[in-house]
Amino acid sequence: MSEKLFFVNDYGEGCHPKVLEKLAATNLEHLAGYGSDKYCESAKEKIRKACDCPEADIWFISGGTQTNAIVISALLKSYEGVISAVTGHINGHEAGAVEHLGCKVLPLPQHEGKIDAGELKEYMRTFYGDANHEHMVFPGMVYISHPTEYGTLYTKDELTALSNVCREYEMPLFMDGARMGYGLMSYQTDVTLPDIAKLCDVFYIGGTKVGALCGEAVVFTKGNMPKHFLAIVKQNGALLAKGRLMGVQFDTLFTDNLYFDISRHAIDMAQELKKVFAEKGYRFFIDSPTNQQFIVLENEKMQALSQFVDFSFWEKLDENHTVVRFATSWATKKEDIDKLAALL
Repeated sequence: MSEKLFFVNDYGEGCHPKVLEKLAATNLEHLAGYGSDKYCESAKEKIRKACDCPEADIWFISGGTQTNAIVISALLKSYEGVISAVTGHINGHEAGAVEHLGCKVLPLPQHEGKIDAGELKEYMRTFYGDANHEHMVFPGMVYISHPTEYGTLYTKDELTALSNVCREYEMPLFMDGARMGYGLMSYQTDVTLPDIAKLCDVFYIGGTKVGALCGEAVVFTKGNMPKHFLAIVKQNGALLAKGRLMGVQFDTLFTDNLYFDISRHAIDMAQELKKVFAEKGYRFFIDSPTNQQFIVLENEKMQALSQFVDFSFWEKLDENHTVVRFATSWATKKEDIDKLAALL
């Protein structure tokens, strides 16, 4: 095999050909900078329509880490922290970017990557029931991701319950949507983009992992975009002079259902991948309905397979077994899954 099969992640390729074609076609146009060009405006209108949220304020930021850190630090007061599942991306990865900006992460137990609304409410009751809570970091926001780090999804009821607790305690609910397309197009979800816009105070639609070269579309749904947000983004080094790069990409992704169609392709490929592993008798670490599949491999088999296939280490299960992740994307080919089946 001349080239190893690639299942490491969902951002290893460049971008969808239609995005690249549009970038090339608009390359010599003279456009306004810093996200004020016509393509950014067009993309925003298309996203508002897809969200069924005409009043939404939308901003484009180049990557997920920047988006998480900037949105969280912009919405929290100096004495507040952000609640996250212990496995949440802002807690376990991102090199402490949120805390680098002065915002403490307050971890809660995870259940297949998710926060439980009952446990969140109990956490809030306990905090405000402590006579010394004025001396503590106040919980000021709830962070979730959809899909989670384990490829799992919140149901509409679960999301509604979390939203209700946040409303009760006047905390914004922030959804990390780096892989949102794959969550929305899962065959096992009852959550739609308008549902997310209704139940969350702010979220972002991931482009980097869903067909764009780079970029995330941040959506503030309740008239709650921080004042002078452009200045905040710039202060944190994330404002592109060539904001057109984001606008052209998201305008293309939200034309003719492209974002959703390519997300569904990744889900279809993940289902094929899942079928192959099941038929070959492999054990799944977790039942993921999205594009990330977590497989338990014997260490010797993992070493042998890694000579021909690129995949991600996830965690050590025991002395003889390791959990690895296989990820599909908008660009995954059925023929690569067939080749993997032959290797297994």
